[in-house]
Amino acid sequence: MRGFEPANSFGPEVAASYDNSARGDEDAAVAKLAELAKGDSALEFAIGTGRIGLPLSARGIRVDGIELSPDMVEQLRSKPGGALLEVLVGDMTTTTTGRTYPLVYLVFNTIFNLLTQDDQVRCFENAARHLDDEGVFLVEAAVPSAWLPSNSYVNAEHVGASAVVLDVCRYDPATQILDENHVRLDAGGVRLSPISCRLAWPTELDLMARIAGLRLVDRWGGWNHEPYTGEGKHVSVYGR
Repeated sequence: MRGFEPANSFGPEVAASYDNSARGDEDAAVAKLAELAKGDSALEFAIGTGRIGLPLSARGIRVDGIELSPDMVEQLRSKPGGALLEVLVGDMTTTTTGRTYPLVYLVFNTIFNLLTQDDQVRCFENAARHLDDEGVFLVEAAVPSAWLPSNSYVNAEHVGASAVVLDVCRYDPATQILDENHVRLDAGGVRLSPISCRLAWPTELDLMARIAGLRLVDRWGGWNHEPYTGEGKHVSVYGR
């Protein structure tokens, strides 16, 4: 997307409103992650505002985080318990905490925020560096077809008397890049919320894991061990 800077896509305005719409699966996600952390510790890549990291920490798991956006970290710090988490501002493909963990995790499609295959591979390699001998790397993401009714589309996300929100997307199958802009029209004018993602099927992620010295251990269609059907989303677990 011309003019788009990934490092600026989660600035103050996005960070301030990020928690306004809960997904509804947070409790199930935290329960599964606590199980995989084995009562010990976990590292969250792209920890954001602590939507998952803080309730996981409240279960007695030591949670560290890596996050590219200082504004998202500021929101995390403002929440109860947010000051207790060790969070490094940096790139999840290269930043290291210097520790190893039973669990490293990356949820909510965030692997797609890395816009090249090389960077996605480097993310897997960085996760592998942070795993202890029995540790696992968990990735949660949608399958590309869940996002792509066609290569370009406009979807009316909200139609109200005082505001309209449109989801405007264009997908390039050659680069696997989805350029998306949430356009809000109201009495105050037009507000744009652009983002670009590189979509990848689970099979491609499996090859990235192998490059990083990992292998697929489990794959589900959701946090409650729903069967993976190739539709919707997947929760994939990789180990050595």
